[in-house]
Amino acid sequence: MNLLQRLSLSALSLFCAQALAFDEFITRDGHRLMEGDQEFRFAGIHAPELHRIEDDARGVCEADPRGWGQYFRWPTADEQENWIKALVKSGHKAMRVYVLSVETPYDEACGRETHILAPADKGGMPRLNEAAMVHYDRMIALSEKHGLRLILPFIDHWKWWGGREQLAAFYDETADDFYDTNSKTFAAYHHVIRQVINRTNTITGRKYRDEKAILAWETGNELKESTEPFVRKTAALIKALDDNHLVVDGTYLKINQFSLTDPNVDIISNHFYTTNNNNSPEQVHKDLQEINAQKVYLIGEFGLRDAEGLNSIMQAAVHAEYKGARAAGAFIWGFRGHRHNGGFYWHKEYTGHYSYHLPGFPEGEPNEEQAVVDLVRKAQAQMAGLEAVPALPAPEAPILRAIVDPRERINFMGAPLGRFYRVERAISQDGPWQVVADNVSDGVQEYRPQQQAIFKDTSDLTPGQMYFYRVIARNESGESAPSNVRQVVLP
Repeated sequence: MNLLQRLSLSALSLFCAQALAFDEFITRDGHRLMEGDQEFRFAGIHAPELHRIEDDARGVCEADPRGWGQYFRWPTADEQENWIKALVKSGHKAMRVYVLSVETPYDEACGRETHILAPADKGGMPRLNEAAMVHYDRMIALSEKHGLRLILPFIDHWKWWGGREQLAAFYDETADDFYDTNSKTFAAYHHVIRQVINRTNTITGRKYRDEKAILAWETGNELKESTEPFVRKTAALIKALDDNHLVVDGTYLKINQFSLTDPNVDIISNHFYTTNNNNSPEQVHKDLQEINAQKVYLIGEFGLRDAEGLNSIMQAAVHAEYKGARAAGAFIWGFRGHRHNGGFYWHKEYTGHYSYHLPGFPEGEPNEEQAVVDLVRKAQAQMAGLEAVPALPAPEAPILRAIVDPRERINFMGAPLGRFYRVERAISQDGPWQVVADNVSDGVQEYRPQQQAIFKDTSDLTPGQMYFYRVIARNESGESAPSNVRQVVLP
């Protein structure tokens, strides 16, 4: 038995010993999503990278001619759990993530891996990368553990993570061949779908088709050139493989009339952005009217505008109604979570907007971060029928990382929903503890771990002395238990 198998069995044993968050799959009743006998609605900040993260702090990989950063890495288990806890504890019930990535010729030079690998033999079918999929497994397992439903799209229309164009390149076909149901690329796309749905999760031991944390499969991300044969054949395949989960037509910028009558399509989605001339509350009303209460309606993404404008769209998502039908959910783009060794990941869009960090930080004020978090939490409360937004839970303990020289770097992984931190020091593991600093924030917008530290102890320290450190998180609802203790002998 190899190390990966031993680790998987260990994780499986631990997971099976925990209570599961979900008793049933999400189902559809006409234009409504249902969790048991209750309507299921949700609002949130879109977290596309729960299974693969782009590290913007590394800059641009010059070997990749597509531009953008293109430095990707797999999240650690601590990171994934931290992000999912932050989402759930702030009121998120569901999340749509980003697509499975496809191999490109530039991956090795940029030091990255993808989910989908080229065929082993020329003209064969693509393969799933096991090293990548274990992180996908863990995302699903942790979502089950903490109570987050997942919407999972397969392949991208766009090229940034490797999409239809890169899949087509395996067969010397073009990006447009992806939508041609007679092409080799389309056959490869369906082969990927079969592999994913039939995959056995290495942590839970269940087939993906039996995972209750999965809310729905989405045909892909922003597949704006979807044709009727493409959608019908793909939705039929998904339902034939998996009758437990719902299917989202991943088209956007239009409502496919054939999807409204297709028995295998459950959810109609759209994305709003100013560049598409649809980033307004009026689009919610238009879409609801066109869907005509025949299917569930999802606003899969909207954003990259001011908080006031985002709130007007989100309030339309909450309240707009046509023939009794309302939006089931809406996600604002986009969220980034804590780094393993401290600070947050971040991404700056072409509009100047940054990704949002939970629970919102003073450093994010130019990005209207707190206002956006607040408007999302308000919508969550409204969808749940609450009269007021619940208080955030007090944070759990942060994780203090190893210290080499406290005068140079004291890094800790921030607690989910921690807003400020108190750093304490002692010369004995049992204390007494002295407050070194209070109101320390890890909410820097463009944190660069190679050049920055979350905190430095600039006190008058004695060389050769052993010191002990711990960190306590707090927010407006209270403070955490102390972190783990780290010791260091001052050089």
